[in-house]
Amino acid sequence: MSTHPQDLEVHLPDRPGALAELGQALGAAGVSLEGGGVVTVGGRAVAHYLVHDGARALAAVTAAGIGAGIGPAAVHDVVLARLDQEVPGQLGTLARRLGDAGVNVLVQYSDHVGNLVLLVADDDAAACRKVVTAWGRRRSPSPGR
Repeated sequence: MSTHPQDLEVHLPDRPGALAELGQALGAAGVSLEGGGVVTVGGRAVAHYLVHDGARALAAVTAAGIGAGIGPAAVHDVVLARLDQEVPGQLGTLARRLGDAGVNVLVQYSDHVGNLVLLVADDDAAACRKVVTAWGRRRSPSPGR
């Protein structure tokens, strides 16, 4: 089991029941979804879900996909950030800092406890973590507050 959450990316056929089959396969394998969703654009459905056991999730999807048209699937490392939910413009401000650092955000969603989940190219991961770390320090109250 991974010590940090990962993104499970799954390509789904654009048909009724595909999401049910994915959810049932993951549930049967004991994989809990911690955030994410599915988007269909131009007849192509792609799911991104935050999971704590990427290897188990990938194995379950791979096994379920045979004959059902589910897949391909992949597991990706993610960067988690925290936004001040009460302050409008937080996403834009953080995204601007990421963009200024040359980080291209490929997928963004939230987990069930309010963290921003960022999936970036492997080449951008270090820069993304640096920006998010600085962002977190800026948000942290100073000692004594």
